[in-house]
Amino acid sequence: MTTPPHGSSLITADVGVALGCLQRGGLVAIPTETVYGLAADAEDEEAVARIFEVKGRPVGHPLIVHLADAGELAGWAADVPPAAELFAAACWPGPLTLLLRRGRRVLDAVTGGRANVGLRVPAHQATTELLRRSGCGLAAPSANRFGRVSPTTAADVFADLGPLLDPARDAILDGGASPVGVESTIVDCTTNPPQLLRPGGIPADDLERLLDAELAPASGPSRAAGMLTAHYAPAATVLLVDDRAAAARAVVAVERDGGRALVIDHGNDLVTYARMLYRQLRDADVEEATHVVAVLPPARGLGHAIRDRLTKASAASS
Repeated sequence: MTTPPHGSSLITADVGVALGCLQRGGLVAIPTETVYGLAADAEDEEAVARIFEVKGRPVGHPLIVHLADAGELAGWAADVPPAAELFAAACWPGPLTLLLRRGRRVLDAVTGGRANVGLRVPAHQATTELLRRSGCGLAAPSANRFGRVSPTTAADVFADLGPLLDPARDAILDGGASPVGVESTIVDCTTNPPQLLRPGGIPADDLERLLDAELAPASGPSRAAGMLTAHYAPAATVLLVDDRAAAARAVVAVERDGGRALVIDHGNDLVTYARMLYRQLRDADVEEATHVVAVLPPARGLGHAIRDRLTKASAASS
Protein backbone atom coordinates (compact mmCIF):
# COMPACT_ATOMS: atom_id res chain seq x y z
CA MET A 1 0.00 0.00 0.00
CA THR A 2 1.27 3.48 -0.86
CA THR A 3 1.39 5.78 2.16
CA PRO A 4 0.92 9.50 1.51
CA PRO A 5 3.74 11.82 2.57
CA HIS A 6 3.51 12.97 6.16
CA GLY A 7 1.51 16.16 6.31
CA SER A 8 0.19 15.92 2.76
CA SER A 9 -2.01 18.97 2.29
CA LEU A 10 -4.52 16.95 0.24
CA ILE A 11 -5.51 14.56 3.01
CA THR A 12 -7.70 15.70 5.89
CA ALA A 13 -10.04 14.20 8.47
CA ASP A 14 -11.74 17.59 8.88
CA VAL A 15 -15.19 17.66 7.25
CA GLY A 16 -15.09 21.47 7.39
CA VAL A 17 -12.02 21.53 5.15
CA ALA A 18 -13.72 19.19 2.68
CA LEU A 19 -16.85 21.36 2.77
CA GLY A 20 -14.84 24.45 1.90
CA CYS A 21 -13.37 22.68 -1.13
CA LEU A 22 -16.81 21.73 -2.42
CA GLN A 23 -18.10 25.26 -1.92
CA ARG A 24 -15.18 26.60 -3.96
CA GLY A 25 -15.95 24.22 -6.81
CA GLY A 26 -13.25 21.70 -5.94
CA LEU A 27 -13.23 17.91 -5.82
CA VAL A 28 -13.30 15.86 -2.62
CA ALA A 29 -12.52 12.17 -2.37
CA ILE A 30 -15.15 10.89 0.05
CA PRO A 31 -15.11 7.76 2.20
CA THR A 32 -18.11 5.45 1.96
CA GLU A 33 -18.91 2.01 3.29
CA THR A 34 -18.21 0.55 -0.18
CA VAL A 35 -15.18 2.35 -1.70
CA TYR A 36 -13.89 5.93 -1.82
CA GLY A 37 -15.60 8.21 -4.36
CA LEU A 38 -14.34 11.29 -6.20
CA ALA A 39 -17.05 13.84 -5.48
CA ALA A 40 -18.19 17.20 -6.77
CA ASP A 41 -21.31 19.28 -6.25
CA ALA A 42 -23.63 17.51 -8.68
CA GLU A 43 -25.12 20.84 -9.79
CA ASP A 44 -21.74 22.44 -10.58
CA GLU A 45 -21.11 21.65 -14.24
CA GLU A 46 -17.45 22.70 -14.23
CA ALA A 47 -16.69 20.63 -11.12
CA VAL A 48 -18.47 17.60 -12.56
CA ALA A 49 -16.41 17.97 -15.75
CA ARG A 50 -13.22 17.81 -13.66
CA ILE A 51 -14.26 14.41 -12.28
CA PHE A 52 -14.07 13.02 -15.81
CA GLU A 53 -10.78 14.82 -16.47
CA VAL A 54 -9.04 13.65 -13.29
CA LYS A 55 -10.24 10.06 -13.59
CA GLY A 56 -9.65 9.80 -17.33
CA ARG A 57 -13.26 8.65 -17.48
CA PRO A 58 -15.08 8.68 -20.83
CA VAL A 59 -17.46 11.62 -21.00
CA GLY A 60 -21.00 10.27 -21.10
CA HIS A 61 -20.32 7.37 -18.71
CA PRO A 62 -22.94 8.12 -16.01
CA LEU A 63 -22.18 9.10 -12.43
CA ILE A 64 -24.03 8.20 -9.23
CA VAL A 65 -25.40 11.06 -7.12
CA HIS A 66 -25.05 10.64 -3.35
CA LEU A 67 -27.68 12.14 -1.04
CA ALA A 68 -27.83 12.75 2.72
CA ASP A 69 -31.08 10.81 3.13
CA ALA A 70 -34.08 9.48 1.25
CA GLY A 71 -36.02 12.65 2.04
CA GLU A 72 -33.90 14.44 -0.59
CA LEU A 73 -35.15 12.33 -3.50
CA ALA A 74 -37.61 15.04 -4.56
CA GLY A 75 -35.89 17.12 -7.19
CA TRP A 76 -33.33 14.45 -7.99
CA ALA A 77 -35.91 11.88 -9.09
CA ALA A 78 -38.95 12.71 -11.21
CA ASP A 79 -40.90 9.97 -9.46
CA VAL A 80 -40.25 7.12 -7.05
CA PRO A 81 -41.96 3.84 -7.98
CA PRO A 82 -43.22 1.57 -5.15
CA ALA A 83 -40.27 -0.84 -5.51
CA ALA A 84 -37.83 2.05 -5.13
CA GLU A 85 -39.68 3.34 -2.05
CA LEU A 86 -39.47 -0.12 -0.53
CA PHE A 87 -35.74 -0.51 -1.25
CA ALA A 88 -34.90 2.99 -0.01
CA ALA A 89 -36.83 2.53 3.24
CA ALA A 90 -35.19 -0.82 3.97
CA CYS A 91 -31.65 -0.33 2.65
CA TRP A 92 -30.68 3.35 2.95
CA PRO A 93 -28.27 4.43 4.18
CA GLY A 94 -26.36 1.55 2.65
CA PRO A 95 -24.67 0.08 -0.42
CA LEU A 96 -27.61 0.28 -2.82
CA THR A 97 -28.00 2.55 -5.86
CA LEU A 98 -31.43 3.04 -7.43
CA LEU A 99 -31.77 4.04 -11.06
CA LEU A 100 -34.75 6.40 -11.35
CA ARG A 101 -36.15 8.87 -13.85
CA ARG A 102 -34.08 12.02 -13.43
CA GLY A 103 -35.50 15.10 -11.76
CA ARG A 104 -35.01 18.81 -12.41
CA ARG A 105 -31.75 19.09 -10.43
CA VAL A 106 -29.87 16.51 -12.51
CA LEU A 107 -27.37 17.78 -15.09
CA ASP A 108 -26.87 16.13 -18.48
CA ALA A 109 -23.18 15.84 -17.58
CA VAL A 110 -24.05 13.55 -14.67
CA THR A 111 -26.16 11.11 -16.69
CA GLY A 112 -24.45 11.42 -20.05
CA GLY A 113 -27.71 12.89 -21.38
CA ARG A 114 -29.72 9.83 -20.32
CA ALA A 115 -33.24 10.10 -18.95
CA ASN A 116 -32.37 8.21 -15.74
CA VAL A 117 -30.02 8.85 -12.82
CA GLY A 118 -28.41 6.60 -10.20
CA LEU A 119 -29.07 7.76 -6.61
CA ARG A 120 -27.88 6.43 -3.28
CA VAL A 121 -27.52 7.35 0.40
CA PRO A 122 -24.11 6.22 1.68
CA ALA A 123 -23.56 4.85 5.17
CA HIS A 124 -20.47 6.67 6.41
CA GLN A 125 -20.53 9.20 9.22
CA ALA A 126 -18.03 11.67 7.71
CA THR A 127 -19.65 11.71 4.28
CA THR A 128 -23.14 11.95 5.76
CA GLU A 129 -22.01 15.00 7.72
CA LEU A 130 -20.48 16.49 4.56
CA LEU A 131 -23.69 15.92 2.62
CA ARG A 132 -25.85 17.46 5.31
CA ARG A 133 -23.65 20.49 5.84
CA SER A 134 -23.23 21.15 2.13
CA GLY A 135 -26.89 20.72 1.16
CA CYS A 136 -25.59 19.29 -2.11
CA GLY A 137 -26.06 16.10 -3.98
CA LEU A 138 -22.57 14.76 -4.64
CA ALA A 139 -21.79 13.20 -8.00
CA ALA A 140 -19.13 10.60 -7.27
CA PRO A 141 -17.67 7.65 -9.15
CA SER A 142 -14.85 5.67 -7.51
CA ALA A 143 -11.76 7.77 -6.76
CA ASN A 144 -9.29 6.04 -9.07
CA ARG A 145 -8.16 6.23 -12.66
CA PHE A 146 -10.87 4.85 -14.94
CA GLY A 147 -10.93 1.07 -15.25
CA ARG A 148 -8.40 0.46 -12.49
CA VAL A 149 -8.83 -1.01 -9.01
CA SER A 150 -11.20 0.96 -6.77
CA PRO A 151 -9.71 2.59 -3.63
CA THR A 152 -10.70 1.56 -0.13
CA THR A 153 -8.41 3.93 1.83
CA ALA A 154 -7.34 7.56 1.59
CA ALA A 155 -3.82 6.34 0.81
CA ASP A 156 -5.16 4.43 -2.21
CA VAL A 157 -6.77 7.62 -3.52
CA PHE A 158 -3.55 9.55 -2.99
CA ALA A 159 -1.56 6.90 -4.84
CA ASP A 160 -3.90 7.02 -7.85
CA LEU A 161 -4.95 10.65 -8.05
CA GLY A 162 -2.63 12.66 -5.80
CA PRO A 163 -0.60 14.18 -8.66
CA LEU A 164 -3.82 15.09 -10.51
CA LEU A 165 -5.53 16.90 -7.64
CA ASP A 166 -4.93 20.52 -6.66
CA PRO A 167 -4.15 21.03 -2.92
CA ALA A 168 -5.39 24.59 -3.24
CA ARG A 169 -8.95 23.54 -4.04
CA ASP A 170 -9.28 19.73 -3.67
CA ALA A 171 -9.14 17.33 -0.71
CA ILE A 172 -9.13 13.67 0.24
CA LEU A 173 -11.39 13.16 3.26
CA ASP A 174 -9.85 10.35 5.32
CA GLY A 175 -12.54 8.21 6.91
CA GLY A 176 -10.54 5.03 7.43
CA ALA A 177 -10.79 1.81 5.46
CA SER A 178 -14.06 1.06 3.67
CA PRO A 179 -15.74 -1.79 5.61
CA VAL A 180 -17.65 -3.40 2.72
CA GLY A 181 -14.95 -3.13 0.07
CA VAL A 182 -16.97 -3.52 -3.15
CA GLU A 183 -19.26 -1.03 -4.82
CA SER A 184 -22.99 -0.64 -4.32
CA THR A 185 -25.62 -2.87 -5.87
CA ILE A 186 -27.39 -1.06 -8.71
CA VAL A 187 -31.07 -1.73 -9.44
CA ASP A 188 -32.99 -0.13 -12.31
CA CYS A 189 -36.36 0.80 -10.82
CA THR A 190 -37.63 2.36 -14.07
CA THR A 191 -38.41 -1.13 -15.41
CA ASN A 192 -41.04 -3.65 -14.31
CA PRO A 193 -39.80 -5.87 -12.81
CA PRO A 194 -36.74 -3.95 -11.61
CA GLN A 195 -33.47 -5.05 -13.23
CA LEU A 196 -30.23 -5.90 -11.41
CA LEU A 197 -27.61 -3.85 -13.27
CA ARG A 198 -24.66 -4.53 -10.96
CA PRO A 199 -24.31 -6.92 -8.01
CA GLY A 200 -22.77 -5.23 -5.01
CA GLY A 201 -22.75 -4.70 -1.28
CA ILE A 202 -26.40 -5.71 -0.77
CA PRO A 203 -27.04 -9.21 -2.16
CA ALA A 204 -29.78 -9.48 -4.76
CA ASP A 205 -31.36 -12.26 -2.71
CA ASP A 206 -32.04 -9.78 0.10
CA LEU A 207 -33.70 -7.36 -2.31
CA GLU A 208 -35.83 -10.11 -3.80
CA ARG A 209 -37.05 -11.11 -0.34
CA LEU A 210 -38.07 -7.49 0.27
CA LEU A 211 -39.83 -7.31 -3.08
CA ASP A 212 -41.29 -10.82 -2.77
CA ALA A 213 -40.38 -11.23 -6.43
CA GLU A 214 -37.30 -11.84 -8.55
CA LEU A 215 -35.23 -9.05 -10.02
CA ALA A 216 -34.83 -9.27 -13.77
CA PRO A 217 -31.31 -9.63 -15.21
CA ALA A 218 -29.80 -6.58 -16.90
CA SER A 219 -30.83 -6.09 -20.51
CA GLY A 220 -30.39 -3.26 -22.98
CA PRO A 221 -27.51 -0.78 -23.30
CA SER A 222 -24.96 0.07 -20.62
CA ARG A 223 -26.59 2.81 -18.53
CA ALA A 224 -24.99 2.74 -15.10
CA ALA A 225 -21.59 2.64 -13.46
CA GLY A 226 -19.79 -0.71 -13.49
CA MET A 227 -21.69 -2.22 -16.43
CA LEU A 228 -18.66 -2.37 -18.75
CA THR A 229 -17.26 -5.83 -19.55
CA ALA A 230 -13.69 -4.99 -18.46
CA HIS A 231 -13.11 -2.99 -15.26
CA TYR A 232 -11.58 -3.02 -11.74
CA ALA A 233 -8.23 -4.22 -13.12
CA PRO A 234 -4.70 -4.24 -11.67
CA ALA A 235 -1.64 -4.18 -13.92
CA ALA A 236 -1.10 -7.88 -13.13
CA THR A 237 -2.89 -10.48 -15.22
CA VAL A 238 -5.86 -11.93 -13.32
CA LEU A 239 -6.47 -15.67 -13.59
CA LEU A 240 -9.69 -17.20 -12.21
CA VAL A 241 -9.83 -20.74 -10.83
CA ASP A 242 -12.50 -22.79 -9.09
CA ASP A 243 -10.58 -24.26 -6.15
CA ARG A 244 -7.30 -24.29 -4.24
CA ALA A 245 -5.88 -27.24 -6.16
CA ALA A 246 -6.37 -25.36 -9.42
CA ALA A 247 -4.79 -22.29 -7.84
CA ALA A 248 -1.70 -24.29 -6.89
CA ARG A 249 -1.38 -25.59 -10.45
CA ALA A 250 -1.75 -22.08 -11.85
CA VAL A 251 0.99 -20.74 -9.57
CA VAL A 252 3.36 -23.51 -10.71
CA ALA A 253 2.63 -22.68 -14.35
CA VAL A 254 3.22 -18.95 -13.81
CA GLU A 255 6.50 -19.55 -11.99
CA ARG A 256 7.65 -22.04 -14.62
CA ASP A 257 7.29 -19.25 -17.18
CA GLY A 258 9.34 -16.87 -15.02
CA GLY A 259 6.43 -14.99 -13.50
CA ARG A 260 5.34 -14.30 -9.94
CA ALA A 261 1.82 -15.00 -8.70
CA LEU A 262 -0.21 -13.70 -5.77
CA VAL A 263 -3.14 -15.90 -4.70
CA ILE A 264 -6.47 -14.52 -3.46
CA ASP A 265 -8.54 -17.08 -1.59
CA HIS A 266 -10.83 -16.52 1.38
CA GLY A 267 -12.85 -19.70 1.04
CA ASN A 268 -16.46 -19.25 2.14
CA ASP A 269 -15.77 -16.06 4.15
CA LEU A 270 -17.50 -13.71 1.74
CA VAL A 271 -17.38 -10.66 4.01
CA THR A 272 -13.60 -10.87 4.33
CA TYR A 273 -13.21 -11.64 0.62
CA ALA A 274 -15.16 -8.51 -0.35
CA ARG A 275 -13.35 -6.30 2.16
CA MET A 276 -9.90 -7.54 1.10
CA LEU A 277 -10.38 -7.97 -2.66
CA TYR A 278 -9.25 -4.54 -3.86
CA ARG A 279 -6.55 -4.35 -1.18
CA GLN A 280 -4.99 -7.57 -2.50
CA LEU A 281 -5.35 -6.56 -6.16
CA ARG A 282 -3.47 -3.36 -5.34
CA ASP A 283 -0.87 -5.25 -3.31
CA ALA A 284 -0.16 -7.45 -6.34
CA ASP A 285 0.95 -4.39 -8.29
CA VAL A 286 2.94 -2.95 -5.38
CA GLU A 287 4.73 -6.29 -5.03
CA GLU A 288 5.25 -6.43 -8.81
CA ALA A 289 3.45 -9.73 -9.23
CA THR A 290 2.90 -10.65 -12.86
CA HIS A 291 -0.28 -12.61 -12.11
CA VAL A 292 -3.11 -12.74 -9.59
CA VAL A 293 -4.64 -16.19 -9.15
CA ALA A 294 -8.10 -15.77 -7.62
CA VAL A 295 -10.16 -18.67 -6.31
CA LEU A 296 -13.76 -17.81 -7.14
CA PRO A 297 -16.01 -17.63 -4.07
CA PRO A 298 -19.36 -19.43 -3.87
CA ALA A 299 -22.05 -17.93 -6.13
CA ARG A 300 -24.28 -16.76 -3.29
CA GLY A 301 -24.78 -13.54 -1.32
CA LEU A 302 -21.79 -11.22 -1.59
CA GLY A 303 -20.12 -13.89 -3.70
CA HIS A 304 -22.00 -12.64 -6.76
CA ALA A 305 -20.46 -9.16 -6.42
CA ILE A 306 -16.98 -10.57 -5.85
CA ARG A 307 -17.26 -12.88 -8.87
CA ASP A 308 -18.50 -9.96 -10.98
CA ARG A 309 -15.47 -7.80 -10.06
CA LEU A 310 -13.01 -10.66 -10.62
CA THR A 311 -14.58 -11.55 -13.95
CA LYS A 312 -14.27 -7.94 -15.15
CA ALA A 313 -10.70 -7.66 -13.83
CA SER A 314 -9.86 -10.86 -15.71
CA ALA A 315 -11.47 -9.54 -18.90
CA ALA A 316 -9.31 -6.41 -18.68
CA SER A 317 -6.23 -8.67 -18.54
CA SER A 318 -7.07 -10.54 -21.75
